[in-house]
Parts: sequence; C-alpha cells; structure tokens
Amino acid sequence: MSASLSHSPKSSTNQVALSPTQSKGEQFERRAEQFLLSQGLTLAARNYWCKLGEIDLIMYSDHTLVFVEVRYRSHGYFGGAAASVTPAKQQKLRRAALYYLQAQGLNEAQQPCRFDLIAYEGMDLHWLQNAF
Repeated sequence: MSASLSHSPKSSTNQVALSPTQSKGEQFERRAEQFLLSQGLTLAARNYWCKLGEIDLIMYSDHTLVFVEVRYRSHGYFGGAAASVTPAKQQKLRRAALYYLQAQGLNEAQQPCRFDLIAYEGMDLHWLQNAF
C-alpha cells in the first residue's frame, strides 16, 4: 500500500489562502478521512490532483482501492449532497481515478476499485459505498 500524499492548491501546506467555502470543504474532508480511518480503511492519498480532476481521498479497504468523494450541503434541499454528484462529476472522477491507477503502475483489471461517497447534510454523515 502506498502512503504517497499529493498536494493540491487546497492543501494547507501550500500557503494558499482558502476561501470560506474551500476551508469548509477541507474541514469536512478531514472529518470524512477520520471517519473512514476509524472504519478500518487506510489512507493512500488525499486531495489527489491531476490534469483530469481531483479526488478527495484515496484509501484502501483491505485490497480494494477506494476513491472517495466528499460532499457537504447545509441541508437536503435540491436533492442534498448525494445528488450533487452528477453523472458529469462521476465521469470526471472516473477519469482522474484511471489517471491515478496508471500513474501508480496499477492495472484496473487486476486492482479491485470502487467509488464511495461521503455525503454530509448538516452534521449528518452518510457513507455510500460503491456509490457509482
């Protein structure tokens, strides 16, 4: 298992001032990470960024590589956090995940993978495994 952590413009180590929305997003990503660690997953990368998109968390659940999208909505109006992951967003995440697999020298046919969604509505966390 790899422990490489990538840095993105959102990372607090880059000295880039975050907007209030970005700061809140980072806060919920950290909460999601802690939750998933408490569930037995291990961290491979956070805020993986490439030219095709960004993946909030990349973790392992046993031998399965888990690409995690974290979404926050203050309420469930307009479909809530889960509905905000549109088919276009899902496609973008798939492309970024394929890029990650290739960059790591992994073969998608031999590496079990799944896409999970951590959806916060207010302070309620919903973990949707194999969300898409």
